[in-house]
Amino acid sequence: MLPADSETEGDDAFVVRVSGLNKCYQIYDKPSHRLWQMFSRGRRQHYSEFWALRGVSFAIRKGETVGIVGRNGSGKSTLLQLICGTLNPTGGDVQVNGRIAALLELGSGFNPEFTGRENIYLNAAVLGLSKDEVAAKYSRIAEFADIGQFIDQPVKTYSSGMAVRLAFAVAIHADPQILVVDEALSVGDELFQRKCFSRIETLKAQGTTILFVSHAGNLVVQLCDRALLMDAGELLAVGTPKAIIGQYQQLLYAPAEKRAQIRASIAASLASSPSADAGLSTLPEVIEEFLDAGLTSSCLVETEPSGAHIQPPRITTLQGQPVNSLVRGRSYLYHYQVHFSRSATQVRFGTVIKTKSGMPLGGALSVSSRDRTIAYVNAGSQVEVQFRFDCLLNPGLYFMNAGVFGSQDEEETVLHRLIDALVFRVLPVQHNIVTEIIDFGFSPKVTINE
Repeated sequence: MLPADSETEGDDAFVVRVSGLNKCYQIYDKPSHRLWQMFSRGRRQHYSEFWALRGVSFAIRKGETVGIVGRNGSGKSTLLQLICGTLNPTGGDVQVNGRIAALLELGSGFNPEFTGRENIYLNAAVLGLSKDEVAAKYSRIAEFADIGQFIDQPVKTYSSGMAVRLAFAVAIHADPQILVVDEALSVGDELFQRKCFSRIETLKAQGTTILFVSHAGNLVVQLCDRALLMDAGELLAVGTPKAIIGQYQQLLYAPAEKRAQIRASIAASLASSPSADAGLSTLPEVIEEFLDAGLTSSCLVETEPSGAHIQPPRITTLQGQPVNSLVRGRSYLYHYQVHFSRSATQVRFGTVIKTKSGMPLGGALSVSSRDRTIAYVNAGSQVEVQFRFDCLLNPGLYFMNAGVFGSQDEEETVLHRLIDALVFRVLPVQHNIVTEIIDFGFSPKVTINE
């Protein structure tokens, strides 16, 4: 992918060319202000302006798969709608060479009163297929959508997953030269998503150009040849998917006081080298952990207390600074207090670190066996629990549990447990060579023998 003014190849090499694209919305405080604006004939302005896009320029080659990432409200969906022609720009130009099939919104292009079968013919006609072409492809479309007898029911009765199944099935069988996907696949079940991404890989191999919007960095890295980073309606960076995802995560997870500096550095890298990653090494790396007050667990589950109650846990640095945005490779302390309302025997404590999906990555108990536990804790006691741990995780979000165990009738039982008690993130790492979840400290050495 090259900047829009590149002259290294002819126009035939590009299927999408965006030049100085702007999109402004008029925001009215009251419905009556629209009427006032009409009668004022432009002499007065009764609205405020919201610029969804400002001066966006780039070009996409034939057969290229391009990921578009950015924070919510960055202009990604508006950009795709302008490329697909469902919105008109305020300024600038969009040139598209080829048939577009787009999944912009769930069920977009469907008539909710029509059945799935009728909507297949309707949607395919919009994409440029004749009735005979649709008839020839119908069985493959229905088989891929796999919604059974609902194919003959009105679309308004469909779940969101069923709607996207049908929309994607039609789009990929319309023989598109350009496929545009805007987060629509995130609502499908895992099996259907795998089938969709397998089909996308097939379309890539056939030379289809694909524009793919997603917040899932691993999918962008896996599927895309290039990536764009959008923020506040501006194109901040263009480059390889891994580099762009790193910049996106830096911007997303940066402390508020550093975000403007990081954003300016990313934008400067585009100005100096819009078609490469030259500016990446100059970005200010977030090397200090910090506390993000907005990062809290929304999925806390606790068991019924049985004479003990765990207070909200926290993570600190070794120096005692509260943090929840951690730096890989550093050590931290996980603290929680337990208040005992009844006396307890053979007491010990535990914790577990898990991924967002709930997969346990590792945990620990305060002692290895019951014969090493605290023999007796009086009612009214307050116990301080602390686990030191090394952060060896790749950037992302993780959860921690907290638990207290004791004996009743000589059987160990859970006195209280907090599941997903605390959420923390691991900050982005520049030039990251570590894959998967855990950093085992690999140190690669490559030798060429000639």
